This record gives sequence, structure tokens and C-alpha cells, in this order.
Amino acid sequence: MSGLGLAIPADLLAIGLLAYGTYFRRYHRRDLLLAYVALNVGVLAVTAMLAGSGAGVGLGLGLFGILSIIRLRSDSITQEEVAYYFISLALGLVNGLHPGPFWVAPALSFLLVALMYVVDHPRLTLRSRRQRVVLDQAYPDVRDVGPALERLLRADIRYFVVLDLDLVTDTTVVDVRYRILPDAPAAVRPFQRYAS
Repeated sequence: MSGLGLAIPADLLAIGLLAYGTYFRRYHRRDLLLAYVALNVGVLAVTAMLAGSGAGVGLGLGLFGILSIIRLRSDSITQEEVAYYFISLALGLVNGLHPGPFWVAPALSFLLVALMYVVDHPRLTLRSRRQRVVLDQAYPDVRDVGPALERLLRADIRYFVVLDLDLVTDTTVVDVRYRILPDAPAAVRPFQRYAS
């Protein structure tokens, strides 16, 4: 079996595991499931054609660079979803170029999928959160913001930055990273129903 003959099924299996088996089961966004699969298959097809035509790896990497800076402006996406876009692109490139021995592209594909499964697993950072909070009081002294956030979120505040201080409307806008305490009331605990 040729390198591409093994790389194509490996890519389809890998993107299926990444897009449906990992991403969709955790985030439940059907639109991005389709986007990841379409992006991956498109990059795979174009890269396989470029690699077969003798255009060279440089052109393939240039394509990867162009595609990696595409930003969808119709809908906001999180940094986690950007990571899945990047891995979908990488899978298409790796399998389209199918470098080295026949087993390299499938091995790299499943390594990338396994890495995303582990690193984005909900249990890894179950109690860590990031949130933009609007406090209903203006805090000109930044030292008062931390205790106010602790009282409001009932959490261990790890880091925060004041984004906006409005003395007219008496509000403070804060970007905060925090860790939910194990004994926090149910109202502030994270959503527990994650697929593994």
C-alpha cells in the first residue's frame, strides 16, 4: 500500500475521532464539527495534489500559513475552537504530504488526536475558570478588586486585570482567572456533565 493510500484513511479516521469523538461530544457545536471536517478534507486534497505535482513542501507549508491566519468573522469562536482548527489543518497537511515511511503520517495523526483528547479533557482543569465580570461598584484602588471578586465568585482568585473603571455608572469591568473551591455552593460550581 502506498503512503497516500494509507494516509487518506488514517486522516479520515483521525478527523472523525477529533471532530466528532472529542470536540462535538464536549462542546456540542454542529456547525464547527462540519467546519473541522471540511477544512481537513480540503487541505488534505489540495496538499496531496501539490505533493504529487512536484510543487514541493514549501508551497504546502505556504498554504498552511495562509489557511492558519483565516479568521471566521461571522461568529465568535473560543481559543479552544481555534486549537481544533489548527489541529484539523495539521492533520490534513501531514496526511496530504505523507512524509517519510508509510507509517509516519498515521502515527503523527493519532498522536495529535490523542494529545488534544488529553490536553482538552474537562477533568484536567475542571475547577479552573476565566470570566469577564462587571462589578456593580467602581473600585479605583485595584487592591479592593480581589476581595470583591472572592466574595462574589466564592473562589480562589488566581489572576485578574481591570479592563474598565467607570466612575459615572459606578462599575468596574474585570477579566478574572479563578479556581472554584471544592466546598463552593452548587450555584457557583462548574457544569458537571462532560463526556469523556
